[in-house]
Amino acid sequence: MPIYEYSCPECGHHFAVRRAMKDADAPITCPACGAETAKRGLSLFYAAGSSGALKGAGGSSSCASCTGSSCASCSGH
Repeated sequence: MPIYEYSCPECGHHFAVRRAMKDADAPITCPACGAETAKRGLSLFYAAGSSGALKGAGGSSSCASCTGSSCASCSGH
């Protein structure tokens, strides 16, 4: 099950809960103040390959013309 992050607009408490995807937006009670108005926030994450380079949507850290971990023909790789 994924972990979702929530914040309470009543008290400002931020908390994380492990719950099913189908329940991600279901009402949840703030553990600090008991308010039932907590809202799901945006969770950020970072994925890195063994070389430490950020991987794109295709799962590769280099462009199609690259043969190694660095690429002379592409800027930013």
